[in-house]
Amino acid sequence: MRVCSDQIEIKTKGKGTYEITDQVQHLVAKDGARTGTVTLFVQHTSCSLLLMENAAPTARRDLEKFFDRLVPEDTNLFEHDDEGPDDMPAHIRMALTRTSETIPIVSGRIQLGTWQGIFLFEHRRAPHHRRISVTIIGE
Repeated sequence: MRVCSDQIEIKTKGKGTYEITDQVQHLVAKDGARTGTVTLFVQHTSCSLLLMENAAPTARRDLEKFFDRLVPEDTNLFEHDDEGPDDMPAHIRMALTRTSETIPIVSGRIQLGTWQGIFLFEHRRAPHHRRISVTIIGE
């Protein structure tokens, strides 16, 4: 078994979903793993990772709207606002989602369903530079 570590860097434009499926597949191909797993871990507390519908952008927009209603900004519900009114809502959204994903690799390809994509889910309004740690274990 071989272990490879790498990183994906994403510059966001603010809140929303950013597909990284192709970058992940590129790293798997570069490593040469034919069988194994790839694990992704986002190194931040105000964004997360998702496996989500990647064919219809409306599915992602609906998810984003849902989170806006579930965890509102500009409210007096939260005390923590060190970086602005979207600070604590971003932390809560991250806690409700995931910061890591593990995906099987078979025949050198990540094994996603037909309509699945891998996304960084940015929870902050302002643009950010995000880092995702990638570990590939395989042969």
